[in-house]
Amino acid sequence: MFERFTPGARATVKGAVVQAERVGADSVTEEHLLLALLEQEGGRAAFAVTALGLHDRRASLDAAFAEARRRGGLTKADTDALAGIGIDIGAIVSRVEGAHGEGALATGRAGRRWWWSGHRPFTSGAKTVLENSLRVALGRGDRFIGEEHLLLALTAKPGVVADVLAEHGATHATVQRALYGPDADGSQGHAEAG
Repeated sequence: MFERFTPGARATVKGAVVQAERVGADSVTEEHLLLALLEQEGGRAAFAVTALGLHDRRASLDAAFAEARRRGGLTKADTDALAGIGIDIGAIVSRVEGAHGEGALATGRAGRRWWWSGHRPFTSGAKTVLENSLRVALGRGDRFIGEEHLLLALTAKPGVVADVLAEHGATHATVQRALYGPDADGSQGHAEAG
């Protein structure tokens, strides 16, 4: 599959590894893929990211991801659902951090299994995004996987990254419109020759 990746998409995947290394994470996550996408320049995805104002709100994105890690990786929907049955995640996090220190529930920094091999593995969520980027590309009739397909796959996979993006106005639909225009429906609309 990697052979179908454009140079920009390859740079994004490699950049995700760098992002994971930068924060000392033991594996490459969907968050690292998004952060690497935000650093890309000169492509369809970079245009969409800029058009949606994500570059200007990088600090807000970082803060939202930090808060999600602090909650143990729970999405806002998870937190709201638990609140609906009387479970206050904020109170639980505060109590755990009071007993075990700040960031005790933070995800993605345990172990250091990569130390032996020198390579960080991709989480199952990050692998799913990469696989779904192929589906997005095929659904659009593209023979390549570009950064735009990675961005769409990140918005389509339920979880913290899609939630944070949606909170910042970058839903699957808004990203699709930014990438392909107001009439974007997810396909190229290729007509078959008869």
